[in-house]
Amino acid sequence: MNFTQAAGLIYAELSTWIRTAIRYTPKLAVALLLFVFFTFLSRWLSRWVVQGLDRVSNNVSLINLTGAVMRVVVISVGLFVALGVLGLDKTVTSLLAGAGVIALAIGFAFQDLTANFISGAMIALARPIQVGDTVETNGYTGKVLDIKLRSIVIDNGQGQTVEIPSKDVFQKPITNFSRIGQRRIELSAGISYLDDMATAQHLAKEAVKALPFVLPNHSVDLHYRNFGDANIQFVLWFWINPTATNSQTALSEAMIAVKKVFDENQILIVFAGQTFDLKQKLTTNQAPTVDTK
Repeated sequence: MNFTQAAGLIYAELSTWIRTAIRYTPKLAVALLLFVFFTFLSRWLSRWVVQGLDRVSNNVSLINLTGAVMRVVVISVGLFVALGVLGLDKTVTSLLAGAGVIALAIGFAFQDLTANFISGAMIALARPIQVGDTVETNGYTGKVLDIKLRSIVIDNGQGQTVEIPSKDVFQKPITNFSRIGQRRIELSAGISYLDDMATAQHLAKEAVKALPFVLPNHSVDLHYRNFGDANIQFVLWFWINPTATNSQTALSEAMIAVKKVFDENQILIVFAGQTFDLKQKLTTNQAPTVDTK
């Protein structure tokens, strides 16, 4: 084959491509316009769905998830419609089949990632926790800052944020201190054997009841639970609103109140092995009284 024949074949092929491109130009323009239209439609529908759900639900995670799914679905429909206008029906079928194979391969290759996304969607639907809740899960305690599809972000109260994979949060126990709107705080200590138990019980309960953050519709309870080697051990329970008061602050203030009222009434808080019970020592070492009359 000489140069002239080769040039002729190349020219014929290019001419065919150009004629095909010219013939498909109107369809291509229509397809592009349709895809752009569906892109803007997806944004509008997503915004409309989010605003509508926001009026009837306060589940932020579910609302955002629904808006994102709506956008993806509408854009996918626009892509398939545009390919149909171009007469690429077989391409659409191939894309669907290929998408299934790719999704299956991705599912096997990124099992943890897929599990996190599914778990995030289930958390958004079931709502075991919400943004603003104080929770304990996977060994971490703090306030929920954000609920993503892949992870849960918690403020641990120490100037740090902890991001826990959604799979771990969904599959493991969650302690939600905010769901009921009340939390019981426990204060443990011990008093001297020489102190009156009923008096100590009454004083401690009244001191804690007077604290402003203690819920008035719940009783403050003090129960003695053990005769220790060096003290009589008790536990004091009171209730707070965890969204209004930090549990550490509440416990600290209660300890201050109990210590103050015990000091004012000469009641000794004794910790076994660490506190020297001067009352008991003075009593046991007191010399007998001799009547000289």
